[in-house]
Amino acid sequence: MDLTGKTAIVTGASSGIGRAIALRFARAGASVVAADVTKDVIEGGAPVVTELAKIDPKSRFIQTDVSDAASVERLITEAASVTGRLDVLVNNAAVGSPNALLETDEAEWDRVMAINLKGPYLCCRAAIRVMRNQDIVQEARGRIVNISSQHGMIAAPGAFSYGVSKAGVAYMTRQIATDYAADNIICNAVAPGKIVTGKGGRPSEPDVMAYSRSRTPMPRLGKPNDVAGAALYLASDEAQYITGHNLLVDGGWMAA
Repeated sequence: MDLTGKTAIVTGASSGIGRAIALRFARAGASVVAADVTKDVIEGGAPVVTELAKIDPKSRFIQTDVSDAASVERLITEAASVTGRLDVLVNNAAVGSPNALLETDEAEWDRVMAINLKGPYLCCRAAIRVMRNQDIVQEARGRIVNISSQHGMIAAPGAFSYGVSKAGVAYMTRQIATDYAADNIICNAVAPGKIVTGKGGRPSEPDVMAYSRSRTPMPRLGKPNDVAGAALYLASDEAQYITGHNLLVDGGWMAA
């Protein structure tokens, strides 16, 4: 799963799953453009751009608001200038929501949809405009990996807007894969189960962790690098004839 010579954007790259993906891609040889609204690491530690620079000096950080079209266009343009093409886009940036329907006010709904659903739409649209004009390399002009969630496939108890947004990402993945297959653009998604990132708040509270352990057949919960490995596979030339797929990384949760 070699990404040598490829340029890859990873949104939401400062922390958690996005950080793991960015570093895993860099170790696989990619020039990584890490995009996020902040360089601050939620879990603490050195900024991702510092860690990326140790692997590949061409990697860079671009501050980006994925819900803003102008910000996204700048990201895509700058990223494509690194090597003259954009090979991979990973749409990872997302925010959670701790409320069921009746407790979800309009402002919370709008914020979640702006980042979790509008963000991938804007990023995919801008990236495909670039990818369609690139030469075909190993049967692909470009690859998109969306980070969806198992909670786009089953109920997300107490997280109404988040689950709806991730269901939208899963559908978006299938639609883009179908619409642009003839252009040799490959689009897939990774659907994580419970991934322990070190982030605080509701996802790390004891009752949530206990519920996740009870639902996961494997004897541990997921780690960010579990998702990064799946994203790397779908971003690589090894996945040449796979498109429109939503790959579960959930320790068997959805199989139980």
